[in-house]
Amino acid sequence: MPLPMPSRDAFRAALAEAPPPDAAAAAAARARDAVLTKPPGALGRLEEIALWHAEWLGPRRGPLRRPQIVVFAGEHGVAARGVSAFPSEVTGQMVANFRTGGAAINQLARVLEASLDVVALAPGLPTADFTARPAMDEAGFLAALNAGWDAVDPEADLLIPGEMGIGATTAAAALCCALFGGAPADWVGRGTGVDDDGLARKTQVVAEALATHGAALSDPLEALRRLGGREMAAMAGAIAGARARRVPVLLDGFICCAAAAALARATPGALAHCRAGHVSAERAHPRLLAALGMEPLLDLGLRLGEGSGAAAAALLVKAALACHHGMASFAEAGVSEG
Repeated sequence: MPLPMPSRDAFRAALAEAPPPDAAAAAAARARDAVLTKPPGALGRLEEIALWHAEWLGPRRGPLRRPQIVVFAGEHGVAARGVSAFPSEVTGQMVANFRTGGAAINQLARVLEASLDVVALAPGLPTADFTARPAMDEAGFLAALNAGWDAVDPEADLLIPGEMGIGATTAAAALCCALFGGAPADWVGRGTGVDDDGLARKTQVVAEALATHGAALSDPLEALRRLGGREMAAMAGAIAGARARRVPVLLDGFICCAAAAALARATPGALAHCRAGHVSAERAHPRLLAALGMEPLLDLGLRLGEGSGAAAAALLVKAALACHHGMASFAEAGVSEG
C-alpha cells in the first residue's frame, strides 16, 4: 500500500493545507454558551474548552463520545549512553504491559471511556545513536510519520497521543535545543530519575548531538529525523493527521510537546487544534509550553508519559462538554436572565 505521505514535501504540503477551525460551529457554540443558566464566564476555562472543541469538530460537535488514546513506542540507540535510570528493554516490556491492561494509561482510558491503541514501531530495532549519525534514515522517518497519520480514527472526537521509549527525554531535550536555542542544560532534565552523574551524561550527549548535526538542524523536520525517536515522529504524524481530519488534540508531556514543536516550527499554526493537557515535572516542560504559547489544563507533578497527563486532563474536557451541551438555557429552565 502506498504511503499516504510519500515524501517529506507531501507531509509539509498536508500541514500547510490543513483546514481551519469551523467558524460557524464556533459562533453557534458562543451563542449557546451565552444563554446557559449561569453568569457569563462563570465556568471559567471549561467554557473555553467547550468552544475550542466545537470549532474543530464542527457539525460533529457534542458531548465527548469517542476519545482516542494512541501510545507509540520506539527504542532509542542513545539509551546505550547511560542516559536513563532504566534499561532499554523496558520499552518492549511496557508495550506488553499496555497490551495486557496493566499500565496507568489503561486505567485512565477506562475511566475516560476512551479507546486505547498501542503502536510499536520497529520493535527490537533501536534508532541510531544520534551523537554519531541521524537517528532515522529518510525511509524510516517517513514510515514513522505515516504510522502516526494512519493511527488516527477519523471518527474520534478527541486524540491523545502518548509515548513509550527509554531515552526519549534525551531526544526531546536535544530536539528542543535545536528548535528553540539555548544551552543543553536549559532543556535536559532527570527523565526517569537519573542521578547527578546521569544528568551530566545526558547534557553531554545533547551537546555532542548538536555539534554533530550542526546547521542541518535549522530545518525542523530534519531536526526531528536526526534527533527524535520513531515514536516522536509518529506522534508528529498523528497530530498532523488529526488536524487534517479536524480532530482536536490534547498534548501530553515534554516528549509529546517536543514532537509537536517540530510541526509548529515547520508550519505556523500547525498546532491550532491542540491544547496542552498538563505541565509535567520534567523541568524544561514549562519552558517548552511557554515557547509554544500554551497554558496547560493541569499541573499535577506527573512525569510518566504514556499520554497519562493528557488523559487525566481529558476528564476536564468531558466535564466541559457535558456542561455546554447538557445545561438548560434560561428560557428552557424558566430562569430570569440578569
